[in-house]
Formats: sequence, C-alpha cells, structure tokens
Amino acid sequence: MKFYIASGLDNKEKVQLVRDKLIKAGHTITYDWTKNNRASTEEELREIGIQERNAVLDCDIILVLLPGGKGTHTELGMAIGFEKRIHLYSRERIDPTSATTFYYVDGIQRYDGELESFVQEMIELYS
Repeated sequence: MKFYIASGLDNKEKVQLVRDKLIKAGHTITYDWTKNNRASTEEELREIGIQERNAVLDCDIILVLLPGGKGTHTELGMAIGFEKRIHLYSRERIDPTSATTFYYVDGIQRYDGELESFVQEMIELYS
C-alpha cells in the first residue's frame, strides 16, 4: 500500500513515528515532507506544492493527522477530489460545532484516541 500523511509542521515527530511504523510493516510513503525545512521562497513553495500534490495523487490512502493548517486541509480537499481512502485522526474527539464540513463527507473514516492504536489499526486494515 502506498500512503501519504498530511499534517501540520507542529506534528512532524508524530508524522515520522507513523511513517516509520507503516514502512516497517511493508508500506510505501509517496512523499516525506518531514525532510523539508519551512519554505521561504516562491520557488520552494511551488516545488514542495507540486511534490505534495503528486504524492496525494499517487497514494492509495491518505492519513490526516490533526491538528493541521492550510496545507493539511488543502491536501484533504485534494484527496476528497481524487476519491482517495481517507483516515482522519485526532487525539481528542472532533467537536462538530467547530469542525470543517469536509471531515464529514462520505468516505472519510474518523478516529480519536491514542496515536499508537490508530497506527496499529491502519497496519491491520492494510496488511
């Protein structure tokens, strides 16, 4: 299975933990944005944007780890548009009164709780 992980820069360590466990289980990441520094030029932004768009297009599933920023939600939108299998994770239960409507469209599986449990469920689901 090819996967992509969308999340905010503040979640970099969590993304790396999930990435490592999925790779160890035999899965392939389509793009590892955690190796980047924060883009500071238009050219860097363009290049990273192209790589992230292609990674979403190429993946079989996308894991969205909340909280996330503009980029995370842009990737979520692309994944919805590309009709990808989407798994949305939040440590706490998502409050529907403050959530985006797109968390609730058909095809998105929502999870809350411990990150380790979420990763284990992904491994079991896709192995």
